[in-house]
Amino acid sequence: MRSNTIYHIAFPKLNLNFELSPEIISAGSISVRWYGVILSIAFLCAFFYIFFKSKEFDIKKEHVYDLTFASAIPAIIGARLYYVTFFPGDFYIRNPEKIFAISEGGIAIYGAIIGGALGAIMLCMIKKLPILKVLDLLSLGVVIGQAIGRWGNFVNQEAFGEYTDLPWGMMSENTSFQTVHPCFLYESLGCLAIFLILHFTIPKLKITSGAIFLTYTMLYGALRFMIESLRTDSLIIPNTSVRVSQLLALLLCIISASLLIIIKLRNPHTKQNT
Repeated sequence: MRSNTIYHIAFPKLNLNFELSPEIISAGSISVRWYGVILSIAFLCAFFYIFFKSKEFDIKKEHVYDLTFASAIPAIIGARLYYVTFFPGDFYIRNPEKIFAISEGGIAIYGAIIGGALGAIMLCMIKKLPILKVLDLLSLGVVIGQAIGRWGNFVNQEAFGEYTDLPWGMMSENTSFQTVHPCFLYESLGCLAIFLILHFTIPKLKITSGAIFLTYTMLYGALRFMIESLRTDSLIIPNTSVRVSQLLALLLCIISASLLIIIKLRNPHTKQNT
């Protein structure tokens, strides 16, 4: 049977109106949600890209499997812990069983990046794999996953922004039928653009190992800093008014850009992945 939750979504100025349920099917306490399906698709697309791209980074395909599992589990844990830690109020203290309800939404990409990177680095140290090349390769897969995964926010009708009268303003029950910025769409398109830059442009330049990863973190930091200023559901540092993801995005962008400049100044003629 289908879920009783139905969102009435509209893009008024584009003359688009439709209904959408966050659940594909439900029976009793068991349900299959679009959010989980979309994240699974995002994960598979990222994996297959990394798998077929690994040879260009001198990473053996058998190591891709190890890296996938070594980074995926810490990424999921990190994404959820980050979200729960900075979620406003005491909801998760009063409802600890909801901490593990990831299928209902509520993960943070920064937590996933931190957790996944730590997991991958640990495996690299154990198996003596080139850490910087691995981070370069994984960043390409991660940004694919982000571009696809953001549509999970759309089906859950979350991660939207403030009121707007722009032509692509979106409304639903969760926006009180006010037209708002579809921030999920901004980030999905932005991540797609970052992927295209990394895939088609960066590998053709003479850059050293680690530069692709730093370019990803710099560009995504800049993208997220701008988008976060529009969102109405930002995670806030406790006892402050500071948006934690926006602060982290700014720091990530500045640090990554600085490191890229240092790398270029120290290695003006280095080749990719040397």
